[in-house]
Amino acid sequence: MRASFRFSAPVWLYEGPAAWYFVSLPHDCADEIADVTDGHARGFGSVPVTVRIGVTSWTTSVFPDKARQTYVLPVKKSVRAAEGLDEGSVAHVELSIRD
Repeated sequence: MRASFRFSAPVWLYEGPAAWYFVSLPHDCADEIADVTDGHARGFGSVPVTVRIGVTSWTTSVFPDKARQTYVLPVKKSVRAAEGLDEGSVAHVELSIRD
């Protein structure tokens, strides 16, 4: 179930009680992830991934977002600080599904 993706997308701030920052996956990536992980997603439909933005790598999960009709990638503060990202910055993402 190994699939890898490269894409660029803006960082956005979740408008809610907590300050969470995300990147939305392109729809073609989301469609392929849904196909590859069909029936194997974890809690809340999450999919474990390894991510690299710039020189920073980490493991996390992407989550389905019905409103955006794609998966969203949380970008933690340490990554944003290390890579100089803020709301509206374009992140250059390399993402691989973990088994």
